Amino acid sequence: MKILVTGGAGFIGGNFVLKQIAETDNSILNFDKLTYAGNPETLNSVKDNPRYTFYKGDICSSEQVRQTLETFQPEAVVHFAAESHVDRSIDGPAEFIQTNIVGTSVMLSESLLYYKKLNGAMKENFRFLHVSTDEVFGALGDEGKFTETTPYDPSSPYSASKASSDHLVRAWNRTFGLPTLITNCSNNYGPYQFPEKLIPLMIINAISGKPLPVYGKGVNVRDWLFVEDHCDAIYEVLKKGITGQTYNIGGNCELKNIDVVETICKILDKIEPNKDGKKYRDLITFVTDRPGHDFRYAMDISKINSRLNWQPKETFESGIQKTIQWYLNNPDWVSAVSGK
Repeated sequence: MKILVTGGAGFIGGNFVLKQIAETDNSILNFDKLTYAGNPETLNSVKDNPRYTFYKGDICSSEQVRQTLETFQPEAVVHFAAESHVDRSIDGPAEFIQTNIVGTSVMLSESLLYYKKLNGAMKENFRFLHVSTDEVFGALGDEGKFTETTPYDPSSPYSASKASSDHLVRAWNRTFGLPTLITNCSNNYGPYQFPEKLIPLMIINAISGKPLPVYGKGVNVRDWLFVEDHCDAIYEVLKKGITGQTYNIGGNCELKNIDVVETICKILDKIEPNKDGKKYRDLITFVTDRPGHDFRYAMDISKINSRLNWQPKETFESGIQKTIQWYLNNPDWVSAVSGK
């Protein structure tokens, strides 16, 4: 299969590209603008592979997207490209609106034009998969989980922009017949994640002796999903999902933020102890909670499990061990992206 991946130099997209090249015979064109969170270093191991192509492009440019589709002739589009950090969306919503809403509309419009020109098996098998987030559903209380039919109730400019893009994808399917799929995932973690996000920030700050900032009292709950499990799920949806439908992807792993941070500290105490003998948890600093901070997310993954036979392989214990070890083993990557 020939797959056009947008945002393939980002965290989840980069892991998806690496797994595709390593584990399949698929050819990948990575279309990425290389913003601050896009790191070509992530893809150093595949840059010379004949099945991998990189194109520096902007999803908001109709001309660039059209040219790339016509030249590469993909059998599928997997759309990761997005601004994705809640705090940044609060500081500057306009960029999120431009990339996540306008950019997605361009991807849909150009993919539809491309799709209409296809014939035979290429047309029959073409798919546009849009990668989204559980944050579009808003917040949960102490009980219950998000399902594919949970009403949208976004709280931040980031989640509102992703909700908007989800609605556009559905509209292009229902109005124009573009064969689309949507996945909504819980919080990802793992190798190659930009250090503004909770888990890599805690790991990097801890080993640098810097404070570990935790919002509020750290009681907000997230469902944690190891990124490689997420990439496997996306590929299963791409191959077997029913077009026009949505699939929730989660890790079956609900944890309070403070428990995540303390787990990281305990593991680092064992494998990378402080030279002065102090515990890493002493670096934890509670900071003012961010505006509109959703209390709890949790995903019901029974649909993807029962219909596509997917479930996460990693527990949080195994996934966080792999993640911490990866950051310790890759200081050059960390220093390269930390300078952005």
